[in-house]
Amino acid sequence: MELLSLRGVTKSFGRIDAVKELDLRVGGGSIYGLLGPNGAGKTTTIRMIMDILAPDRGEILILGQPNSSSIRDRVGYLPEERGLYRKMKVEPLLHFLAELKGMKREAARERIGYWLERFALSAWRAKKVEELSRGMQQKLQFIATLLHSPQLAILDEPFTGLDPVNINLVKEVMLEEKKKGVSIILSTHLMEQAEKLCDQICLISEGEKVLDGNLKEIKANYGKNSIVLEYEGQARFLSDKEMVESYDDYGRWVEVHPSAGVDPQEILRRAAQEVAILKFELVEPSLNEIFIKTVRKGER
Repeated sequence: MELLSLRGVTKSFGRIDAVKELDLRVGGGSIYGLLGPNGAGKTTTIRMIMDILAPDRGEILILGQPNSSSIRDRVGYLPEERGLYRKMKVEPLLHFLAELKGMKREAARERIGYWLERFALSAWRAKKVEELSRGMQQKLQFIATLLHSPQLAILDEPFTGLDPVNINLVKEVMLEEKKKGVSIILSTHLMEQAEKLCDQICLISEGEKVLDGNLKEIKANYGKNSIVLEYEGQARFLSDKEMVESYDDYGRWVEVHPSAGVDPQEILRRAAQEVAILKFELVEPSLNEIFIKTVRKGER
């Protein structure tokens, strides 16, 4: 069953079309990446799903039903703009939020204990929210999103403010929830994280869908036309536009995108003349490369 369906959803602010005729389909037990540059319409789309904004036209179905407050009780929402009651203490705040979602007090107590332990916040349960660090507050908001065991979780930039250890913890929890059958909509600027986590993606630019589908299939359609090159020395050939269309420099290695008609073996031969090659591998393009190419193509 589709847990979320958007059909022809459109939203304008004055003369600006924030979202244009957007169609989305999110199935059960998957992580769906809602991606796009700043101002693409991602957050507007999420706010319409959560009924914070009303679409000008189009249809939104959650769990196969029209959008309603009772249906949204089965949805967990982590907004980009965090919103916790700073003067409340951690445990009473979570109880309050659980009750808003219809949880019984005993069930809420058990879940709260589990999640506080899981996110190493048990020692802070009697502290006010304002006494927590930014990262702790982010973990607390993430707990609030999953506390009522939603069938659909919408996470808008969930890694903001987290250190690498807690980013890894959030990823682990997301994958565990997916195995339980929960569908997750992930909106993030971190393409590396999206590439590791997402089964499906939808890329929107200027309010319009420009690419969507199974991530593995999308990458396979691009073919192995990128080169991962690790080397030592001065790679002057990277600046030769007749040979290299562009490259992404990651410090210890580069992802090279050959110019049209250039055989990767030509780049290998040229590179061997200038640098000591430690690694040379043909790979599918990264999601970051697909993202940039697709958005640039749409801007032409």
